[in-house]
Order: sequence, then C-alpha cells, then structure tokens
Amino acid sequence: MREEGFEPTICWTNPNIQPVEEHDRRLQTLLTWAQEEAHVEVIVAGDPREQWERAVAPQGFERDRRCRACYAIRLAESCRVAAERGFEYVSTTLAVSPYQLFDACEDELVSIAHAHGLTPVWRDFRPFYPEATKESRELGMYRQNYCGCRYSAAEAQIERHEARDARKAARHAN
Repeated sequence: MREEGFEPTICWTNPNIQPVEEHDRRLQTLLTWAQEEAHVEVIVAGDPREQWERAVAPQGFERDRRCRACYAIRLAESCRVAAERGFEYVSTTLAVSPYQLFDACEDELVSIAHAHGLTPVWRDFRPFYPEATKESRELGMYRQNYCGCRYSAAEAQIERHEARDARKAARHAN
C-alpha cells in the first residue's frame, strides 16, 4: 500500500476472536510488530462481542453466512472509526489470507465503506501470503491456526485430524 502512496493505519476490531486470552495474545503480537517492524499506528477500536454473538454465532457451522456476518460487523466498526477520524480510504488485511472468503469480504467492504462515505481500496493480497507467513516466522511472531471464532477453531481442528488420518492411511497403503 505504501508503494501506492498510502500511509496505512491499522484498526484492530476482532470481537470474533475467542477465547479472550487468544484475542489478547493476537493483539499484543500486532502491537509489537506495528511498533518494532512496520512503524504503523494501531487504533484499538471497539470489539462488539455481544453484537457478534447475536449476529454471527447463530450461523454456527454455516461458514459462508457466518463469515459474511462476521466481516460485516468488523468492517462496519473499522469504517465507523475511519470516518470518525477523517480518513478517506479504507481497506482490510482480510484480503491477504487465502482462507478468507475473498468475494464476500470484498462485497462487504465495498458496501460498508460507501455507506460511511469512504472509498474502499480493494486489492488481492493473497499472492503475498507465503511471503508474509515466512516473514512472521522469521520474526518469531505468534501464529495461529484458525481464523478466530470458536467455529473456525473447531473446523481447523477437524481439518488437521483429517489430514493426519490421510497421512497415516497413505503410509500404511505403501
């Protein structure tokens, strides 16, 4: 983004991250990285957990609906903060992860940004994911293996078990 002339500011709002200890650990990792490596301001915005529980949790394991509702809450808070602080543009780091629902995230960002009078800046940052992952490991940053909510944690655990079982089956087949 800086190469395009933008000076980023990060808005942290993640009411989806559970448990609270996980939320706090991720936030601390971000704050340390932002100060020591990226030299970027971090705004710690509201984390409307009750709103998340009302709007997102009922979607349960229906990933498309759950993630879209979660994006909407988080992006609405980020856009609210951006508009309140006089920003003109808004983007999201959700566009980095290949595990996010890219098109749904774009739809939500564009709609919510326009509703707040902001210009959405949407780029496909997924090609940079391997590089970002490598760099975070080299820096010794805490890395997690699920998006944040209890549903994604359960889904990730199931996927890990299925992958482990497939590896075992492949070894025994040879």
